[in-house]
Amino acid sequence: MRIEALWVAFYTIVIREIRRFTRIWPQTLLPPAVTMTLYFIIFGNLIGSRIGQMGGFTYMQFIVPGLIMMAVITNSYSNVVSSFFSMKFQRSIEELLVSPVPNWVILAGYVTGGMARGLGIGLIVTLVSLAFTHLTIHNLPMVVITVFLTSALFSVGGFINAMLATKFDDISIVPTFVLTPLTYLGGVFYSIGLLPDFWQGVSMANPILYMVNGFRYGILGVSDVNPFVSLGMILVFIVLLSLVALQMLQRGKGIRH
Repeated sequence: MRIEALWVAFYTIVIREIRRFTRIWPQTLLPPAVTMTLYFIIFGNLIGSRIGQMGGFTYMQFIVPGLIMMAVITNSYSNVVSSFFSMKFQRSIEELLVSPVPNWVILAGYVTGGMARGLGIGLIVTLVSLAFTHLTIHNLPMVVITVFLTSALFSVGGFINAMLATKFDDISIVPTFVLTPLTYLGGVFYSIGLLPDFWQGVSMANPILYMVNGFRYGILGVSDVNPFVSLGMILVFIVLLSLVALQMLQRGKGIRH
């Protein structure tokens, strides 16, 4: 295909994805803002006032980067998994399969759509957080790179989940039993320096820990892990999952019967 045709295909998928979640914004954009506001009020104000400082910052300032990243992760993932599985369920995915659009363009389009929702929610949560605390950016490139890469990673993860899913219940298993526990245990609400040595070692096996701390370093300048190691791990995961997703598309896993 010519470059112009590839661009049209990519642009069409992205615009469709963006229109999809903006059209139903009371279901896609509003709930995360309300949920995070409750987190700020309960954990930041009520509980945080009793905890005091953490990492040299108020507890509210400490948890804000983690909560922003949690919103980005959840929404990037859920946008792609729900959208692509709906295409499978409605059998409209066949239109893409019979078209000459390369697999990498299909993957890039859905991932970009998921990133648009994840980053949009991240921006909304950031603006909401400013009503509760004051934030300064320690390292802007680290903030931008970390949030973009994390959003891309979980968009690819959502794509793989959608391809493997055979019913609607399957698309809620990973967010419920994998993403939620890993996120809550990924240093969003605490520094792993408070944990015993054994549990610190266990926490280091949690990939979300690196994403949260990389983003926290970009905003506050503090991190439990080396921020460049965090970026390296995110890049490795993106490459691996992207290769898996492209291989599944090539084989028609879950979409060709």
